[in-house]
This record gives sequence, structure tokens and C-alpha cells, in this order.
Amino acid sequence: MKTLKPGDKAPEFTVNDQDGNPISSKDYKGKKWVVFFYPKASTPGCTNEACNLRDNYAELQKAGYELLGVSADSEKRQKNFKTKYDFPFPLLADENKEVINGFGVWGPKKFMGREYEGIHRMTFIIDENGVVERVIDKVKTKDHAAQILE
Repeated sequence: MKTLKPGDKAPEFTVNDQDGNPISSKDYKGKKWVVFFYPKASTPGCTNEACNLRDNYAELQKAGYELLGVSADSEKRQKNFKTKYDFPFPLLADENKEVINGFGVWGPKKFMGREYEGIHRMTFIIDENGVVERVIDKVKTKDHAAQILE
């Protein structure tokens, strides 16, 4: 797993969001943006994280950030997740792991003694030039917006 670090250029990608609309890294050119990766839509930790970002969305926007959530879930699952919790930001359905591998967040994980491959919960803060400013690898799901705004 070769995860992007501060100073690295964010990868170029075009992947569909929850509604089947193509979202491209080029859409964020000239903007500060936050890409948060989560393992699976509608699971407790992922719900806490995304709801915390939703509840602090106005503050994040005031700080100049655009948000983009990414997991390997299907468009349908992402749409259900977004609709149920009324998220104001797009969720990418990265089933082919184009963005996930581009940022380097897919790799070995351990849960209850079991090892498996999966998405590491990480967040990347990217500047207007598409360069990674900061990486949050110890995400506090219930207080994630505060971590971004630090």
C-alpha cells in the first residue's frame, strides 16, 4: 500500500457518483477539497463520520473546502446512504477502486484477529493546485470535521 503523502499530487480520475454522474478530479481544479475514504456505506463508523461532516458542512465550506466521499460501494448503495442521511456532498461509487488505489488506501487490515484486504479510513486535504496538503490517518469518526479544520 503506497499511500499519498503531503506534497504528492492528487491522482486524476473520473468516477460516477451515487446518481451515475461522472465526477472528475478536474472538477476541483482551483478549489480546496477534502477526499474522505470510508470502508462501507451505512455501517456505524462510516455513518458517524459522514453525519459529522454533514452537520459541520457549512463550517467546512466557510473554510473553503469542497467534500467528496469515496468507498467501493455500488451507486445504488451510495445513493441509499446519501438519501437516508441527506448528505450535501457527492459519494463516489468506486467499485473498480480507481480512486482508492490512486490515493493508496487499499491494503491489509486486521479486525478481531482476522486479516483481509480493505479500504483504510483516511482523509486527504488537497489544495487548489491538486497537491496533498495534509493526510488524516487516525480519523475520529464522531469529530472528523474538527480534525479537518485544525
